[in-house]
Amino acid sequence: MKSIMKKMFLVTAIALTCGSLTSSAQIYVKVRPTHETVVRTEAPSPRHVWIDEDWRARHGHYEYSGGHWAVPPHDGMVWHAGSWRETPHGHQWRAGHWGR
Repeated sequence: MKSIMKKMFLVTAIALTCGSLTSSAQIYVKVRPTHETVVRTEAPSPRHVWIDEDWRARHGHYEYSGGHWAVPPHDGMVWHAGSWRETPHGHQWRAGHWGR
């Protein structure tokens, strides 16, 4: 029984450590990246919301991930667009998110 508890503790500790390492990464850029203009197509359904400019941090840089339709995860939720924030270290992207 102690062996199982030790293994469960170890697995949980590793998972928490990995999760905290990936979420704490902060990427700053001196020049904000640009992206090609994406043509907004017709919405696939009345529930779909257009996600315009959006960026994801990946491998130490930003990758464009906007320009698409998405369905809110729950009824009544709206998309709050992301934005660039200027800091003493450079520009940093604040990701868009679903909210009420």
